[in-house]
Amino acid sequence: MLIRRTDRYNNILWFLSTVTEPYGMFQSREQILPHTKGQLDMESGKTRDGHKVRHPTSYWDTLLHIFKGNISSGLLAMGDAFKNGGIVFAPIMTAILGVICVHAQHLLLNGSEEMHRQTKQDRPPGFAETVYLAFAKGPLRLRPLATTMKIVVNFFLCITQLGFCCVYIVFIANNIKLICDHYEVHIDLSIHMIIVVIPVLLACMVRNLKYLTPFSTIANIMMAVGVSVVIYQATLDLPSVHTRNYIASWQQLPLYFGTAVYAFEGIGLVLPLKNEMKNPEEFQKPFGVLNIGMIIVGSIFITVGFLGYLKWGEGVAGSLTLNLEPGHVLSNVVQVLIGCAVLFTYPLQFYVPVGITWPALKKRCGEKCLIAKELGYRALLVLLTFILAESIPELGLFISLVGAVSSTALALVFPPLVELVVASQKKEGLSVFIIVKDTIIILFGLFVFVTGTFQSIASIVRAFRI
Repeated sequence: MLIRRTDRYNNILWFLSTVTEPYGMFQSREQILPHTKGQLDMESGKTRDGHKVRHPTSYWDTLLHIFKGNISSGLLAMGDAFKNGGIVFAPIMTAILGVICVHAQHLLLNGSEEMHRQTKQDRPPGFAETVYLAFAKGPLRLRPLATTMKIVVNFFLCITQLGFCCVYIVFIANNIKLICDHYEVHIDLSIHMIIVVIPVLLACMVRNLKYLTPFSTIANIMMAVGVSVVIYQATLDLPSVHTRNYIASWQQLPLYFGTAVYAFEGIGLVLPLKNEMKNPEEFQKPFGVLNIGMIIVGSIFITVGFLGYLKWGEGVAGSLTLNLEPGHVLSNVVQVLIGCAVLFTYPLQFYVPVGITWPALKKRCGEKCLIAKELGYRALLVLLTFILAESIPELGLFISLVGAVSSTALALVFPPLVELVVASQKKEGLSVFIIVKDTIIILFGLFVFVTGTFQSIASIVRAFRI
């Protein structure tokens, strides 16, 4: 991690380093270098686990990156999540869900650390590689599944990131349409999406992340200012809590879970964040970076969701920016700021699926006109996200669908599965507590996956019939 570079830029670089280990593409220029000495010399940047970091980060630096990596478009959707959960049920369940997601992140970190110890690699493995190694070194009957499991994890990583990109297109188009409608410029939402995809397509033709760094800095500032104003607006003239549903209908609850998991889905960042710390052992302590950071993040989610639903009730939109009073200069400025911030973020998120899929395709394309072929592939992926966004223009339902389909698998299914496989190979074996705990988490993840996906699709179908 580089302190001097922008946070979102670094977050994407870290994430890419965890999902593209075999390919070596888009790696941070500040790589983790192999080191053979065991004892850590902090002044020289050496670490005791066998690798060193050129620019190690402190406790507070990493805490800041936890905030930046988890607070994104999902935060502005929490009002819609609370509408589908209820003013009493949603805060309680969000806190419980946060605890489960953080525990799953600890399981992934522990699995990566154990695989690093066993394999003695130059650096700890990333998400997909951890799952692969866990199965490859697990029980004999599970070892043939190792490669398949790695492919599945990378598949869900791609689906998640491309889903984020689809949400971004819908998000930006909705905000632009709201402003245009107020000034009597009535254009269909589909046309707005076509307009949005043009600058997105051009930005995604940039093959080196370093050229996007200035835009990432601008995006961070815009998002911080915009979210602050939205929260302030949500606190004005609040109605009584009794005017809202304490708990939503059972048909709505799966939509709540999908959106909430979407907001909490930052598990891909925990491994690189820990590995880049000056004192990595501080990351997982009871009062370490991960726990403290996620407590604050969860509190922000609950606060924004509670205020958003309490303020706008059943009319709360898939993004709180869409509920700002139209025509006000401040509202328009906020919508433009956050819309531009999301626009600048799209190409950064887009690098993840490209980094996973293009290296394998490149081997089959031959060396002739390789750059042109890569740019063509990037254009096809952008157009794919555009087509999906055009197909499902309902922002809140799209967020819930992405959360249910892919985020649940990454955040709630694979981490406990890794612990079960790794623990089964230890001398003490699997304890009853681990079996019961991990089985409950996996079943809960599968429940959210099935019910959330079904209800999201059903709600999208109903929305098209209206």
